Amino acid sequence: MHRQFTFILFFLCFAWLSVQAQTYVRKTNLPHIYIETENGASIQSKDVYVYATMYYVDENDVVTQYDDMEIRLRGNSTKNLAKKPYKIKFSQKEKFLGTGYAKAKKWTLLANAGDKTLMRNAITSLMGDFLGLKNNPAHKFVDLTLNGTFIGNYQISDQVEVRPHRVNITEQDYPLEDDSDITGGYLLEVDGFKDGNCFTTSIYQVPVRIHYPDDEEIESSQNAYIRQYIADFEKVLSGDEFSDAEKGYRKWVDSISLANWFIATEVSANIDGYYSTYFYKEQQDSLLYWGPLWDYDIAYNNDSRKPQTERTLMSDYGYGQTRLWVNRMWQDPWFGRLVNRRYKEVVEAGLEAYMYHQIDSIADFLQESQALNYQKWGISTRMYHEIVLYSSYDQYVSDLKSFLGVHIPYLQTAFENKKVLAPTPPFEADEVYYTFTNAKTGRAISTYSKSGEAGDLICSWALNSDDLAQQWLIIPMGDYFLIINRGSGMALNDPTQGASTATTNVGTQLNTAFIDIGDDRQLWSLMPQGTEGYYNLVNKYTGHTANLQGGGTDDGTAVISYTTDGKNSSSTNRLWYIVPGDEIEREPDGIPSVEPDEYALAYNPHTKTLHFGSETPGQLTFGVKVYTSNGVLTRSFRASEECSLVDLSRGVYIIVWTAGGKTRSAKVLVQ
Repeated sequence: MHRQFTFILFFLCFAWLSVQAQTYVRKTNLPHIYIETENGASIQSKDVYVYATMYYVDENDVVTQYDDMEIRLRGNSTKNLAKKPYKIKFSQKEKFLGTGYAKAKKWTLLANAGDKTLMRNAITSLMGDFLGLKNNPAHKFVDLTLNGTFIGNYQISDQVEVRPHRVNITEQDYPLEDDSDITGGYLLEVDGFKDGNCFTTSIYQVPVRIHYPDDEEIESSQNAYIRQYIADFEKVLSGDEFSDAEKGYRKWVDSISLANWFIATEVSANIDGYYSTYFYKEQQDSLLYWGPLWDYDIAYNNDSRKPQTERTLMSDYGYGQTRLWVNRMWQDPWFGRLVNRRYKEVVEAGLEAYMYHQIDSIADFLQESQALNYQKWGISTRMYHEIVLYSSYDQYVSDLKSFLGVHIPYLQTAFENKKVLAPTPPFEADEVYYTFTNAKTGRAISTYSKSGEAGDLICSWALNSDDLAQQWLIIPMGDYFLIINRGSGMALNDPTQGASTATTNVGTQLNTAFIDIGDDRQLWSLMPQGTEGYYNLVNKYTGHTANLQGGGTDDGTAVISYTTDGKNSSSTNRLWYIVPGDEIEREPDGIPSVEPDEYALAYNPHTKTLHFGSETPGQLTFGVKVYTSNGVLTRSFRASEECSLVDLSRGVYIIVWTAGGKTRSAKVLVQ
């Protein structure tokens, strides 16, 4: 009886092992993961985990069972795709990928559903290694079966978190002690989705998420510290001395990781690279470090929302507010030199050949798995934003390589061209008529009805060098400018009603008004932006910026009074070229311009005469001009002379003179 029982037990154990061997096997050359949720429960949320058991079949067909684990969805838009990404969490820290990788509870299973090559995330991580970036996420390809159904090729990767072999920075005390050092580490992300513990910076309106310390552990003192730190960084970056080696932003950034991260983002043409940007701060370290690289499945010209990225910079073309920081840095010649020098180094070190080699190696490695994957999902079925659909896997791989073959050489030229452009200088008005053309459309600021009456609306119009309604006289008024239309003689005006700040009561269409130098609605700052010769027109009274409504290209598109914020430097609707045109009649040569010690302009309304007075009359040798309100020169005299306006018709006249290299103006009313 005992022998019979032993035999039966042996038979049952053998049968169980046979079932195990038959059930949990590899289907391709890749490892295979089997996940069975408790009671077959479906996985429907990225917030709620489902209990599960995992069987991992490695390359040697050894089966490892993980009990008491959990699984949930991950991702934002990708969680809604048919092939879904997942996050798994073990009950205790596991060396899931073996030696040299993290020991952690949380891991990701990337579906790469929108990437027909299945490798864009992996090759970007490898590019990070080539560039010398730290904390590049792991990438190991597996086949995945969930609750008995094969669901395709997946990539095991690290959760982006503070931990050795992940983001390897100092972990802060928890809970904090009185003497705890809260200067770091911090793991941050410019997060366009604004998830979690997220704040928006005040100058460039950049949404920054604090990933570590996480939401459950961060103390108010840590929260306040890192928010203020980023605010101070941004203040320096936006300041007048931002490019100064000692006082500027260079003291706040790690230049090596900054250059390498920027190059990786541009080589990959990741349109979301500036929408989701990880960076971190170490303890007792004043610098911000850039990376890790994350979420590149729609990069390398693989997103139909932003096609044709072969010859485009993502800092100009992509999504996300990090672009505002980066484009501000491009205004510093140091950043241009840094990027160009580093890019030349990596190209000469064989970046292009390295990328081709990695692509070919992964493609060969995935041949069996990708074939099985696309039996499930279809090789020519659009899953997400794919630009092109082919009938074979190899065609997708060739398309990826072809993109890099064009894009990598293009970046050398693009970076060099961007570097040599000088920052837009402060505007200095000359004695000419100017045209304001929009940076996006090339269309000119014009009066709408061309009636010559006050209240005429301001719009954009197809550029016409002969149209007086598109020509403007720009007259300095201290730190501001009066802008007068040549066709109507009226001043550019912001008619916004009610109390207003730079970000409130926006949307009113600009118009013209009778000239009134004392009305701040008619005074404008011409703020230089970028390296392309762009300016913003910012109204003194409202603080608003002149904006081409919707970027419209139709004649008559309104130019409106709009928000002034960190987008002023990047929104092409708010950026204008100021193009000089016809000259106003100039003073004859030979009249010197000097700055007297003290002088004053006087106008006698009874005799209708102008004259300058000075304690040192001998220095009143500079020239003076009198213009009608629509910019027609009517008088020209020396400051030492008296000028009669008696024969002029009733109206407002502008007096302009230059002394000591500074142009000044005043207004008189002739009755």
